Amino acid sequence: MSRIREVNGGGAQVVEAYERRSIERRSGEIQSKAGSGNGSIIAPRLSIDESLLIDAKSLFIGSKIGEGAHGKVYEGRFGERIVAIKVLHRGSTSDERSVLENRFAREVNMMSKVKHENLVKFIGACKDPLMAIVTELLPGMSLRKFLFSIRPNKLELPLALSFALDIARAMECLHANGIIHRDLKPDNLLLTADQKSVKLADFGLAREETVTEMMTAETGTYRWMAPEVNAFFSFSYAV
Repeated sequence: MSRIREVNGGGAQVVEAYERRSIERRSGEIQSKAGSGNGSIIAPRLSIDESLLIDAKSLFIGSKIGEGAHGKVYEGRFGERIVAIKVLHRGSTSDERSVLENRFAREVNMMSKVKHENLVKFIGACKDPLMAIVTELLPGMSLRKFLFSIRPNKLELPLALSFALDIARAMECLHANGIIHRDLKPDNLLLTADQKSVKLADFGLAREETVTEMMTAETGTYRWMAPEVNAFFSFSYAV
């Protein structure tokens, strides 16, 4: 619900209505799939290749640099390397833990699958005693913070076009590998140290098109969704 609180005034009512419709739609899908019995679903448990895992003892977690709905991001160290460490919530019930562990495994598998200069580089992951994803640490800020920092000025056209190309190349790489990001927004675009390039981060809401070719509006950031998503139409990577 944290994203709903970000919207002020009458807009909050719109988001709350959207949230209710999304939950109702998802609940209906779950019930229709559950069939007889107690209505619970045992989702296939996703696994993570052992080669992608690193020992949590080799990590040093420093100060918090970000926080989202699914976890917190810290500056840290892996060996001699300065890294970003995203620590994800585990959940408070067995069902919630199962869902979050599967989401974690899916994010790790997708991040390890793609490599591109405009995607944040995946380094490794930990399963125990904490669920964490380790990536390169970009010394620059998010595109959102950068745009606020230059106000009242605007991006110069050459830099705006350069950023647009970076984003397009990152998305092209994901789509070529059957991945739909589903949460493209300035907060998830991180600037490099020279502030001349951006990299796409946060695969927490991403899905593989090979698993679900047509998506529905189950999640995302309301203010950055396409009209097709807000209208609860099915959609693919083209959106």
